Amino acid sequence: MTVRTRFAPSPTGMLHIGGARTALFNYLFARHHGGEFLLRVEDTDRERSTEAATQMILQGLDWLDIKPDQPPVFQSTRQARHTEVAMQMLAAGRAYRCYLSPEELTAMRAQATAEKRPFRLESPWRDRDPSEAPEGVKPVIRIRAPREGKMVVPDLVQGSVHVANIELDDMIILRSDGTPTYLHAVVVDDHDMGITHVIRGDDHLTNTFRQVLVYHAMGWDLPYFAHIPLIHGADGAKLSKRHGAVSVLEFREQGFLPEAVCNYLLRLGWGHGDEEIIDRYDAIRLFDLDGVGRAASRMDYAKLTHLNAHYLRLAENHRLVADVAARLGVSDPIKHARIATLMDGLKERAKTMVELADSAKFLTFDLPIAFDAKAQALLTDDAKTMLRDIVAMLETSEFTIDEIGSVLQATAAASGRKLGQVAQPIRAALTGTTVSPPIDHTMVALGREETVARMLAAAA
Repeated sequence: MTVRTRFAPSPTGMLHIGGARTALFNYLFARHHGGEFLLRVEDTDRERSTEAATQMILQGLDWLDIKPDQPPVFQSTRQARHTEVAMQMLAAGRAYRCYLSPEELTAMRAQATAEKRPFRLESPWRDRDPSEAPEGVKPVIRIRAPREGKMVVPDLVQGSVHVANIELDDMIILRSDGTPTYLHAVVVDDHDMGITHVIRGDDHLTNTFRQVLVYHAMGWDLPYFAHIPLIHGADGAKLSKRHGAVSVLEFREQGFLPEAVCNYLLRLGWGHGDEEIIDRYDAIRLFDLDGVGRAASRMDYAKLTHLNAHYLRLAENHRLVADVAARLGVSDPIKHARIATLMDGLKERAKTMVELADSAKFLTFDLPIAFDAKAQALLTDDAKTMLRDIVAMLETSEFTIDEIGSVLQATAAASGRKLGQVAQPIRAALTGTTVSPPIDHTMVALGREETVARMLAAAA
């Protein structure tokens, strides 16, 4: 058997972080078993589905490097096939036409409420002669669900789950306008796509019982099901905006690297001993469903940030430079080169790309530079005199890290200052703040001309 999994988002909104984890688990499971990972966009809700949401989902998956092995399937293009299967079920007596009006359904629900019992549809058309159908009424098509016994579904995460058949009503598979319902279309698509393992959130568990009705009605083999517990906020409540970012693209904008997000999501509900840092290669090698727990996971943004700092230090500089330049809107090749020169030092201090871009911002400044309060306090009259003296020495020396170091040490020795007391006013003059990578590296990154110009401007 060739393992084939799928991720099937609805393009009615953003790619949620929980959906991203589901896609990742499907991708890793397929890769681990040498199978295929497919993508199906479930866009049958034409009123709520949008092209913008579709593109956000595709961009999010691409950013996470979760790429399907075949072009995406769009569910809306398969309506004829969904109808065909419904007609086959109707012809075999596994489904029936139901002519209940909305008013009759409302009355039946009201009666159930008045009798304080759960509403379960008992359509009079299940066994009624179709010749009695009212004229001019377009029927829905309902599946004929069993009324006795129970349905048992083995689940690779939850174990064996079951429900009494009396709890399952005759769900609609085709609406009166001929469009398929979600629960029907999903099964037809999974069968036709050869999906062997349906890995999804456990909020779909109740749907599974109804979908199994379609498999049984058509005599199709069931796929393996694996329902993954949901992701909650740190307080145990359903994950929402108040807990922080929830959209994949929000994490990108907030400066997280895709490999850090994937590593974090992998460990959110799946474990392999005490290992926390697991790259894509090892994730594919190690991942299987027996490591997925049954309890809901809790989102920990501090842990994600810690992971991100690790991956930032490992990332190639040219990639980080391009991202920083884009965040800062830098197109000037000279400023771009400054960022590249200083990237080794900058990335050691940052936890996110936002922090990294913020720390590199001073490399893109044009004169005059704005000073924060701490930097301004360092630029005393004595400090300004010292800056002018250092400039005179720099103009006649080689502008290298070693030579700059010699100039600063000579200045400290001649003035009775500590080296830090020399470096800090220079740092304030060059960056407008009191924080930067080592001052000699910073000066080399800016270059002699820019360094001198900034120091003289501050001294003035």
